[in-house]
Amino acid sequence: MACSSLCSLKFLVIFFLLSAIPIGYLISLELAKPTTHVYHYHSTGWLRECAKWDDLNRRFLVSFLGGGIGEIPVPEDEDHKVLQEVAVVKHVDLAGNASLGLVIDRPRNRLLVATADVKGNRYGALAAYDLSTWERVFLTQLSGPSDEKSFADDVAVDAEGNAYVTDCKASKIWKVGVDGKFLSIIRSPLFTEKEWYRNLVGLNGIVYHPDGFLIVIHTFSGNLFKIDLAKGEEVKLIKVVGGPLTFGDGLELLSPTKIVVAGNPSARLVESSDGWETASVVGTFSGPKHRLATAATVKDGKVYLNHMVGLGYPKKTHTLVEAVFSA
Repeated sequence: MACSSLCSLKFLVIFFLLSAIPIGYLISLELAKPTTHVYHYHSTGWLRECAKWDDLNRRFLVSFLGGGIGEIPVPEDEDHKVLQEVAVVKHVDLAGNASLGLVIDRPRNRLLVATADVKGNRYGALAAYDLSTWERVFLTQLSGPSDEKSFADDVAVDAEGNAYVTDCKASKIWKVGVDGKFLSIIRSPLFTEKEWYRNLVGLNGIVYHPDGFLIVIHTFSGNLFKIDLAKGEEVKLIKVVGGPLTFGDGLELLSPTKIVVAGNPSARLVESSDGWETASVVGTFSGPKHRLATAATVKDGKVYLNHMVGLGYPKKTHTLVEAVFSA
């Protein structure tokens, strides 16, 4: 990836995307009436990598590419006013590192956050925060200056509270125990493509399936993998009819048989009827073309897509767009 980081790639994509769009057309896209429901919220930052719905506290939680976590409370009446982002986590000791993938660990009432050095790829960590107090539960370093270049991008949590963090630079997965202890690294030859350019952005979005396995996507190849935790972390390629899922970014488990892949296009709905040995693309959704979808979450049974780019000045307006899939 340019500047050896996923974020640098995304910055380039955003730059070329926005610079290629005439200002008048960009304004028309922004003012166009959305075809699905949208939550708009004001923020102090331009870039928001991930968003997850916290149902018990009626709020979206978002990660800051500049580092930190914000919450966006949603009122009961949902009167469609522009919502407000409030920063809840901003730690000095992590300054210079981005907050990226998020997952809510409900049984333990905490939020897990992947953290990475976006410029040098010389630091990666997993942080856990109490959802009630925002006190840090643990901070586990995954990589440092003496390790191979890496980029901790997304995170999933299993039933026992173990966390799995994807490295989209070196295409591996770090495993961290429920208490924050670093446990192991999952590697496989399947994670590496033959062509060098297809490895520029590797393993990215990841989810835990209640049947005891992980599903992870390789962004540039579009490959989807199943990692069976009960079988010694066995890795299998999921054959996807209607794939590959090229430029897939964040994943969200919609049900045991369906996942949402956010990315380009905005989102794809993928379904499996055989325990994720094989799967099919059964729906697509195209949202705002000028904002770049990076993550998906589920609120009240509906899928909402996080878009990285905020627009406006001095207040930046971000969007969480409902994805309605068509065959």
